[in-house]
Amino acid sequence: MGDGVVLLDFSLGMFGNRVKIALAEKGVNYEHKEEDLINTKSALLLQMNPVHRKIPVLIHNGKPICESLIIVEYIDEVWKDKAPLLPTDPYHRAQARFWADFVDHKVHEVAKKIWTGKVDELEAERKELVENLKLIEEFLGDKPYFGGEAFGFLDIALIPFYRWFSTWETVGKLKIDSPKLIAWGERCLQRESVSKFLPNEKDIREFVHTVRKKFGVD
Repeated sequence: MGDGVVLLDFSLGMFGNRVKIALAEKGVNYEHKEEDLINTKSALLLQMNPVHRKIPVLIHNGKPICESLIIVEYIDEVWKDKAPLLPTDPYHRAQARFWADFVDHKVHEVAKKIWTGKVDELEAERKELVENLKLIEEFLGDKPYFGGEAFGFLDIALIPFYRWFSTWETVGKLKIDSPKLIAWGERCLQRESVSKFLPNEKDIREFVHTVRKKFGVD
């Protein structure tokens, strides 16, 4: 493998797509290695992330960095020749980290319960997901991006989930009524760094159907 940058990832994965977008924003060339999440994890993944054994993993000069938000911060710190992804102001930087953590624990984890579970038993989760997206929309306000005029860390944290919204609505029998958040998502899709990596909704629906069939919930 030697020097350079390698990304272990799954093409439909929201977390790996964060890393791809960050690398694209910084103009970093890398080698991509696709992982099979349904069947067998590769020996390289198990070697590079023996603790959690999951993707994404960024391998830089032979050394692994794990966990997507940590990887995005690492990319921001190492490749400084392009505009920073995190705000330079300490308070705004803390806010971006807070809401990125909110995305992981209050959006992703709640949504995953819905699209992998028996929906009729998850009324509280369906309500919580809609409310949590509303909270994020309130934080966005009328700004074009979460950091203001510049696309950055929190946008990268959330945008890979955007094309999952319609699947959450269909599978979860819910309605995401967040027009400013939807407008933000469409705005982000105008960036090549975003549009080239986000999977289409059909592929997401097929993946979710496969997972639900495997779990025996459909």
